[in-house]
Amino acid sequence: MLRILTLTSALALSAAAMAPAMAEDIKVGVSPGEHAEIMEEVAKVAEPMGLTIEVVEFSDYVIPNTALADGDIQANSFQHRPYLENQIKDRGFDLVEIATTITTPMGIYSDKLKDIADLPEGARIGIPNDPTNGGRALLILQDLGLITLAEGTGLVPTPLDITENAKNLQFLELDAAQLPRSLADTDASVINTNYALAAGLNPNTDTIAMEKADSPYVNIIVVRKGDETQDWAKKLVEAYHSPEVKAFIEEKYDGSVLTSW
Repeated sequence: MLRILTLTSALALSAAAMAPAMAEDIKVGVSPGEHAEIMEEVAKVAEPMGLTIEVVEFSDYVIPNTALADGDIQANSFQHRPYLENQIKDRGFDLVEIATTITTPMGIYSDKLKDIADLPEGARIGIPNDPTNGGRALLILQDLGLITLAEGTGLVPTPLDITENAKNLQFLELDAAQLPRSLADTDASVINTNYALAAGLNPNTDTIAMEKADSPYVNIIVVRKGDETQDWAKKLVEAYHSPEVKAFIEEKYDGSVLTSW
C-alpha cells in the first residue's frame, strides 16, 4: 500500500512538472491607429506563449497612464519616452519603460496646400496641446526654417518660446485626436501618425512635410514599477519584438511606421 501511494505521488508530481504554465491575462492600453493594430497582432503571437492580451483603446494621451497607475490595465503602448518623462515629472506616476517599440514620424497635413513652402502670411497652424507633442511639432517647424525657438527649451518648447516667426504663423493648440478634423479650419496641422492613420490619412502621400528620421521620439511599452520582472511582462516584450510582428509592421505601414528592433 505504501508503495502504491508513493508511486501515485510521484506520478502526480511528474504530471505537474510536465503541465504547461498557467495562462496569464493582461490588459494593455493603446491609442487608436497603429498602436492598437500592432497590439492586436502582438496578442496573436502572445497567445501560444500562455499570455492573453486584452487590447484597450483610449481616445487621448492622458488617460492611459492614469489607468495604468490606478491598476485598471497592466501595461500601455502608446507614448514616446519624452512624453512619459514629462508625465512622471508632472503627475508623479511610478511607471517604468520595459521596451522600445516603434517610431512614427510626425507629419504636417493640409487640405489647402500642396507644399509647406506655400504657407501664407499669418497661416493658422494646428498643433497638439500637450507639452511634449506640442513641443515636438514646434521643433519640426523650426527644422523647416519657419520659426526660431529660444535656446534651452529642450524637447518641450511652447509658442511662447518662439523668438522669430517671419510669416507670423498663428498656432491653434488642440487635443491631438482632434487635429485631423481641424484641417478644414487651419492652413496646416502637425499630426501624430496614429491619429493621421485613424483618420484615413496616409503619411507617405498626404503630408506636405515630415519629421526627420533621426527623431528622439521612440515609442515604448510601460508598466508599473515593480512589474518589469513579471513573467507576463517578459512575454509581452518577446511577442512584440517577434519576427511576425516586425513583418506585419513593415508590410502594413510601408515605411510610415519604423520598428526599433
